[in-house]
Amino acid sequence: MEAASLEDSLAALRPTLLAIARMQLRNEAWAEDVVSETFVAALEGSRKFAGNSQVKTWVIGILKHKIIDQFRRTKREVSADAQMEAAQVETFDELFAADGHRVDRPLDWGDPEATLNRTQFFDVLQMCVDALPAGLARIFMMREWLEYETAEICKEMGITSTNCFVMLFRARMRLRECLEMSWFAGEGKR
Repeated sequence: MEAASLEDSLAALRPTLLAIARMQLRNEAWAEDVVSETFVAALEGSRKFAGNSQVKTWVIGILKHKIIDQFRRTKREVSADAQMEAAQVETFDELFAADGHRVDRPLDWGDPEATLNRTQFFDVLQMCVDALPAGLARIFMMREWLEYETAEICKEMGITSTNCFVMLFRARMRLRECLEMSWFAGEGKR
Protein backbone atom coordinates (compact mmCIF):
# COMPACT_ATOMS: atom_id res chain seq x y z
CA MET A 1 0.00 0.00 0.00
CA GLU A 2 1.28 3.48 -0.83
CA ALA A 3 2.37 5.54 2.16
CA ALA A 4 0.32 8.61 1.12
CA SER A 5 -2.83 6.54 0.71
CA LEU A 6 -2.28 4.84 4.07
CA GLU A 7 -1.67 8.18 5.79
CA ASP A 8 -4.96 9.50 4.39
CA SER A 9 -6.78 6.38 5.58
CA LEU A 10 -5.23 6.65 9.04
CA ALA A 11 -6.18 10.32 9.31
CA ALA A 12 -9.78 9.44 8.44
CA LEU A 13 -9.82 6.59 11.00
CA ARG A 14 -8.35 8.65 13.85
CA PRO A 15 -11.70 9.72 15.41
CA THR A 16 -12.99 6.13 15.39
CA LEU A 17 -9.77 4.76 16.85
CA LEU A 18 -9.73 7.43 19.56
CA ALA A 19 -13.35 6.66 20.50
CA ILE A 20 -12.55 2.95 20.87
CA ALA A 21 -9.37 3.64 22.85
CA ARG A 22 -11.08 6.18 25.14
CA MET A 23 -13.92 3.77 25.85
CA GLN A 24 -11.53 0.97 26.75
CA LEU A 25 -8.84 2.87 28.60
CA ARG A 26 -10.91 5.68 30.21
CA ASN A 27 -7.83 7.87 30.09
CA GLU A 28 -7.35 10.54 27.42
CA ALA A 29 -3.54 10.46 27.48
CA TRP A 30 -3.38 6.67 27.24
CA ALA A 31 -5.91 6.71 24.40
CA GLU A 32 -3.84 9.25 22.47
CA ASP A 33 -0.68 7.21 23.08
CA VAL A 34 -2.28 3.95 21.97
CA VAL A 35 -3.64 5.53 18.77
CA SER A 36 -0.22 7.04 18.03
CA GLU A 37 1.43 3.65 18.60
CA THR A 38 -1.17 2.11 16.28
CA PHE A 39 -0.31 4.62 13.54
CA VAL A 40 3.42 3.94 13.91
CA ALA A 41 2.86 0.18 13.77
CA ALA A 42 0.59 0.53 10.72
CA LEU A 43 3.08 2.72 8.87
CA GLU A 44 6.00 0.44 9.75
CA GLY A 45 4.04 -2.69 8.82
CA SER A 46 2.41 -1.33 5.68
CA ARG A 47 4.62 -3.52 3.48
CA LYS A 48 3.23 -6.59 5.24
CA PHE A 49 -0.39 -5.55 4.64
CA ALA A 50 -1.54 -7.88 1.87
CA GLY A 51 -4.89 -6.20 1.31
CA ASN A 52 -6.88 -9.31 2.28
CA SER A 53 -9.02 -7.13 4.54
CA GLN A 54 -10.05 -3.51 4.66
CA VAL A 55 -7.54 -1.03 6.03
CA LYS A 56 -10.00 -0.18 8.82
CA THR A 57 -10.22 -3.83 9.94
CA TRP A 58 -6.44 -4.19 9.86
CA VAL A 59 -5.81 -0.98 11.82
CA ILE A 60 -8.48 -1.78 14.44
CA GLY A 61 -6.78 -5.15 14.90
CA ILE A 62 -3.50 -3.36 15.58
CA LEU A 63 -5.30 -1.00 17.99
CA LYS A 64 -6.76 -3.97 19.86
CA HIS A 65 -3.27 -5.31 20.53
CA LYS A 66 -1.98 -1.87 21.54
CA ILE A 67 -4.85 -1.52 24.05
CA ILE A 68 -3.98 -4.93 25.50
CA ASP A 69 -0.34 -3.83 25.77
CA GLN A 70 -1.46 -0.68 27.61
CA PHE A 71 -3.48 -2.78 30.06
CA ARG A 72 -0.39 -4.84 30.75
CA ARG A 73 1.78 -1.74 31.28
CA THR A 74 -0.44 -0.05 33.79
CA LYS A 75 -1.57 -0.97 37.22
CA ARG A 76 -5.18 -1.68 37.70
CA GLU A 77 -7.15 1.22 39.11
CA VAL A 78 -10.44 0.91 40.94
CA SER A 79 -12.78 3.72 39.93
CA ALA A 80 -15.53 5.20 42.07
CA ASP A 81 -17.99 4.28 39.29
CA ALA A 82 -17.07 0.61 39.59
CA GLN A 83 -17.53 0.69 43.36
CA MET A 84 -20.91 2.42 43.07
CA GLU A 85 -22.01 0.02 40.35
CA ALA A 86 -21.05 -2.98 42.46
CA ALA A 87 -23.06 -1.55 45.36
CA GLN A 88 -26.21 -1.24 43.25
CA VAL A 89 -28.56 -4.16 43.53
CA GLU A 90 -30.98 -4.46 40.65
CA THR A 91 -33.66 -7.08 40.70
CA PHE A 92 -34.64 -8.80 37.52
CA ASP A 93 -38.05 -9.72 38.94
CA GLU A 94 -39.59 -6.45 37.82
CA LEU A 95 -38.54 -7.15 34.22
CA PHE A 96 -40.47 -10.43 34.06
CA ALA A 97 -44.07 -11.52 34.63
CA ALA A 98 -44.94 -14.47 36.88
CA ASP A 99 -44.94 -16.79 33.86
CA GLY A 100 -41.34 -15.83 33.05
CA HIS A 101 -42.09 -13.70 29.98
CA ARG A 102 -40.85 -10.14 29.65
CA VAL A 103 -43.19 -7.52 31.06
CA ASP A 104 -42.61 -4.99 28.31
CA ARG A 105 -41.85 -6.17 24.83
CA PRO A 106 -39.28 -4.31 22.76
CA LEU A 107 -40.67 -1.72 20.37
CA ASP A 108 -40.80 -2.58 16.68
CA TRP A 109 -37.51 -1.31 15.32
CA GLY A 110 -38.57 -1.51 11.67
CA ASP A 111 -36.17 -2.77 9.02
CA PRO A 112 -32.88 -3.34 10.88
CA GLU A 113 -30.75 -3.44 7.74
CA ALA A 114 -31.97 -0.05 6.55
CA THR A 115 -31.54 1.41 10.02
CA LEU A 116 -28.02 0.08 10.44
CA ASN A 117 -26.95 1.74 7.22
CA ARG A 118 -27.67 5.17 8.60
CA THR A 119 -24.84 7.20 9.99
CA GLN A 120 -27.12 8.97 12.44
CA PHE A 121 -27.98 5.66 14.08
CA PHE A 122 -24.34 5.04 14.88
CA ASP A 123 -24.04 8.54 16.32
CA VAL A 124 -26.97 7.79 18.64
CA LEU A 125 -25.53 4.37 19.48
CA GLN A 126 -22.19 5.98 20.39
CA MET A 127 -24.03 8.51 22.57
CA CYS A 128 -25.84 5.65 24.33
CA VAL A 129 -22.60 3.71 24.89
CA ASP A 130 -20.95 6.89 26.24
CA ALA A 131 -23.86 7.26 28.69
CA LEU A 132 -23.27 3.80 30.20
CA PRO A 133 -21.44 3.59 33.53
CA ALA A 134 -17.72 3.13 32.93
CA GLY A 135 -17.59 -0.53 33.98
CA LEU A 136 -20.56 -1.56 31.87
CA ALA A 137 -19.29 0.38 28.86
CA ARG A 138 -15.84 -1.16 29.11
CA ILE A 139 -17.14 -4.72 29.37
CA PHE A 140 -19.62 -4.14 26.53
CA MET A 141 -16.89 -2.70 24.29
CA MET A 142 -14.52 -5.54 25.13
CA ARG A 143 -17.15 -8.13 24.23
CA GLU A 144 -18.95 -6.61 21.27
CA TRP A 145 -16.42 -4.33 19.56
CA LEU A 146 -13.05 -5.80 20.48
CA GLU A 147 -14.46 -9.35 20.41
CA TYR A 148 -12.86 -10.53 23.65
CA GLU A 149 -13.89 -13.94 24.91
CA THR A 150 -15.71 -14.03 28.24
CA ALA A 151 -12.69 -15.62 29.94
CA GLU A 152 -10.44 -12.77 28.72
CA ILE A 153 -12.88 -10.16 30.03
CA CYS A 154 -13.15 -11.91 33.40
CA LYS A 155 -9.38 -12.12 33.75
CA GLU A 156 -8.84 -8.48 32.74
CA MET A 157 -11.64 -7.12 34.94
CA GLY A 158 -11.14 -9.52 37.85
CA ILE A 159 -14.76 -10.71 37.81
CA THR A 160 -16.56 -14.04 37.59
CA SER A 161 -18.23 -15.21 34.39
CA THR A 162 -21.63 -14.88 36.08
CA ASN A 163 -20.88 -11.27 36.99
CA CYS A 164 -19.69 -10.66 33.42
CA PHE A 165 -22.92 -12.02 31.96
CA VAL A 166 -25.00 -9.92 34.38
CA MET A 167 -23.03 -6.79 33.48
CA LEU A 168 -23.39 -7.50 29.75
CA PHE A 169 -27.13 -7.99 30.27
CA ARG A 170 -27.38 -4.68 32.11
CA ALA A 171 -25.37 -2.89 29.42
CA ARG A 172 -27.56 -4.31 26.67
CA MET A 173 -30.75 -3.41 28.55
CA ARG A 174 -29.57 0.17 29.10
CA LEU A 175 -28.53 0.45 25.46
CA ARG A 176 -31.91 -0.91 24.39
CA GLU A 177 -33.69 1.62 26.60
CA CYS A 178 -31.52 4.48 25.36
CA LEU A 179 -31.99 3.50 21.70
CA GLU A 180 -35.74 3.14 22.15
CA MET A 181 -35.96 6.60 23.71
CA SER A 182 -33.45 8.33 21.44
CA TRP A 183 -34.01 6.59 18.11
CA PHE A 184 -36.97 4.23 17.85
CA ALA A 185 -39.66 5.91 20.00
CA GLY A 186 -42.86 7.17 18.39
CA GLU A 187 -42.18 9.16 15.27
CA GLY A 188 -38.45 8.86 15.88
CA LYS A 189 -38.23 6.17 13.22
CA ARG A 190 -36.06 7.52 10.49
